[in-house]
Amino acid sequence: MIPPNWRYIWNNSGDPRIVRVHTLADAAAAARPDVTVSRPGDGGVVLAYGGLPQGLTHVLPFLEQRRGTASHRTRRGTTWADLAGGRAAPGADILAVGVLRERAPARPPRHSLLLPFRITLSVPVGPDPQDVLSRLSRKARQQHTRELRSRGRRLEVATGEEDFAYFYDGMHRPTMTNRHGDSARSEDRESARVCLFRRGVLFFLCEGDRRVAGMLCRLEGRTLVVRLAGVDGGGADAYRSGTYMAMYVLILQWAAEHGLTRVDLSGCEPFLSKGILQFKRKMHPEIALPDNHFHHKRLVVRVRRDSPAVRDFLTANPVLGLGRNQGLEAVYFHDADRPPRLDLRWQCPGVLGHRLVHFDDFLAGLPGPSRRTPAARPTLP
Repeated sequence: MIPPNWRYIWNNSGDPRIVRVHTLADAAAAARPDVTVSRPGDGGVVLAYGGLPQGLTHVLPFLEQRRGTASHRTRRGTTWADLAGGRAAPGADILAVGVLRERAPARPPRHSLLLPFRITLSVPVGPDPQDVLSRLSRKARQQHTRELRSRGRRLEVATGEEDFAYFYDGMHRPTMTNRHGDSARSEDRESARVCLFRRGVLFFLCEGDRRVAGMLCRLEGRTLVVRLAGVDGGGADAYRSGTYMAMYVLILQWAAEHGLTRVDLSGCEPFLSKGILQFKRKMHPEIALPDNHFHHKRLVVRVRRDSPAVRDFLTANPVLGLGRNQGLEAVYFHDADRPPRLDLRWQCPGVLGHRLVHFDDFLAGLPGPSRRTPAARPTLP
């Protein structure tokens, strides 16, 4: 059995030597790629994912969740040539392919986008804890200050094994189960105890004498890495009362008070419709490619068929793409009937700007409904 600390380092380390070996192992494991097709029960968008196996954990479940219907999956072997040419899943409307950076096209093929496989979000902190509040909007600052007093909120640092058990079994695990069901992913209990609790800090957000939420973080030099979170019993009420925002603010202030320089908020898929991205964006984090093995992975999203359902799906899920010089940019789709979802905001350090893409241009030539004369493009705000 692989020791938990070795497994954690393998999956998360930014050490160039480990990243290099991990990349070689990824290339060997994906020498004979598979493709998985996900069909909905209601005749909606047919999704497919092929290539690097991590996409079955990080990419396809998210796309299925955004589609919002029950899925039936089938999986078969394919080739890199068929994945690159879009032929690997002929029945799919949208094909996502996870590739190593060396396999990624210099320019995405027609009807395709080139994305990072994952992004990471982090907040630099200075010596003054009060500077943390300046990162929030005026409304968020007022809510935080008001609820800090009215709910008697404070931050507790816990160190006992019983505290870890209380957090992992009573907060984190039920929260993941209630929020994500079968698609939940996390550190297993022993890995969390050995690699996070023993090498980091366990925080509880208390209201009076009651622990209502917790976060387990790892210390890496002068960076605090947020890894696991949860609310008492996994209930939903905490999300409606600003609990998580209060906890993040207090942890950022704790990091400033203890001489740390950065808080890593962890990463997510490169879609602006990702709820955790929109939530963490309120703290104006810096967005970048991860330092670990995901730094060398890319996601090519190819649209294979034009339909109202495909247009609705792409409109609802704008992306963070890789533009010129591999810089991050927000990409929004739209047409005469579907305005771009600019309410899913992109403004963060590390994202260079945004681009509006009209469906009638992007999907021209694909099988599907006939085109109308393109409407006038909206002006950039």
